[in-house]
Amino acid sequence: MPKEITIGEKGLSEEVIRQISKQKREPKWMLDFRLKSYRSFFNQPLPDFGPNLDINFDNITYYKRIDDEVHHDWEKVPTNVKNIFCDLGIIEAEQKYLAGISTQYESEVIYHNMIKELEDKKIIFVDTDTALKKYPNLFKQYFNNLVKYDENKFTALNGAVWSGGTFIYIPPHTKLDRPLQSYFRINTKNMGQFERTIIIVDEGSEIEYIEGCTAPTYTTDSLHAAVVEIYVLKGAKCRYLTIQNWADNIYNLVTKRAIVEEDGLMEWIDGNIGSKVTMKYPSVILNGPNAKGTCLSIAVAKQHQYQDTGAKMIHLAPNTKSNIISKSISSKGGKTIYRGTVKITKEATNSISNVKCDTLILDELSKSDTIPKNMVNSDSSLLEHEATISKLGEDKLFYLMSRGLSKEKAIELIVLGFIGDFRDKIPIEYSVELNNLLKMNIS
Repeated sequence: MPKEITIGEKGLSEEVIRQISKQKREPKWMLDFRLKSYRSFFNQPLPDFGPNLDINFDNITYYKRIDDEVHHDWEKVPTNVKNIFCDLGIIEAEQKYLAGISTQYESEVIYHNMIKELEDKKIIFVDTDTALKKYPNLFKQYFNNLVKYDENKFTALNGAVWSGGTFIYIPPHTKLDRPLQSYFRINTKNMGQFERTIIIVDEGSEIEYIEGCTAPTYTTDSLHAAVVEIYVLKGAKCRYLTIQNWADNIYNLVTKRAIVEEDGLMEWIDGNIGSKVTMKYPSVILNGPNAKGTCLSIAVAKQHQYQDTGAKMIHLAPNTKSNIISKSISSKGGKTIYRGTVKITKEATNSISNVKCDTLILDELSKSDTIPKNMVNSDSSLLEHEATISKLGEDKLFYLMSRGLSKEKAIELIVLGFIGDFRDKIPIEYSVELNNLLKMNIS
């Protein structure tokens, strides 16, 4: 029978850190790293910008697992977990169009599977804990290299208690015709989830990766503080798609960063619909000549929701290009903020960046702001920024309703048209899910 383990029940201490590392049978260097991160966490302040983070860190459970192994046979997964993931359509999606899938429940990956083609192509696709054990040299080369543990309070917290996540290595000149996916579920109240994802796309290779997140609603708050590090080498391409639908008691505080070498391409496609508070700014460091980075995002905030999202593009090399398109929708008193940074250094000659932020406000109670930070230090480079904020127009509603649509259907049609750029970039299965989520959040 599976053995459920919870370490420390609630609250964080050095003893909890040591127990987590012991439970995972980690090398000493990882325990030392966790303890160093733990000390940094207590010395770091909360962010001095954005929403109020009223988090009681002593009321969080930092590690919980419900089984003692990662299953590769779906039938061996505990029944209660199977029922949840089946209801979410995860396994059906795997069978239809995914090259591989990893599902995390609480602190640990519970199910992992991939098609034989990945093994034949020497692709590494495992949970991050397994990568530490099976590929220690590769793991250590890339872990904590792009996102440092002491950058802020939540990278330090992740460093101290990280568990689960996905580790992917794509060998040179390798392409997949189907995406890989990971799905993350928080199912316990006052739970913290702190996965660590590392993706390395070697020279001339391509990958599409899909990430989904959900949780049930409780009266008390939970915390999701993940770290994602992506390495796109020369001539490689990576597309990272997220659709998060966390419950509105979740603080979603995530650090995601990619570095792109010569002729490489990084695409973030980022959907933020759920959570109580989201603070997330996918970043791209354009490190090699002709590197490209894009971020296409939507943020939807309803009552009691605060979506503080955006993107960061850092140009370090000549002839680099970046493109940010941000769409936000606020209704029923929700608040959205675009918070973005574009920096073109003096070395990034003949570089171009385009930023477009569009906001749709559906009622008088809702709010939205745009807070860009744009820096151009190269005379031969160009940065363009366009921002629009519009309210739901009575004339548009009247026109659509005069054609026989109800007010609810008319609003739905306007919203779906507003995010058309985003929907066009995601697989049809996720487009249907997105439509359903939007209907629930604006009705």
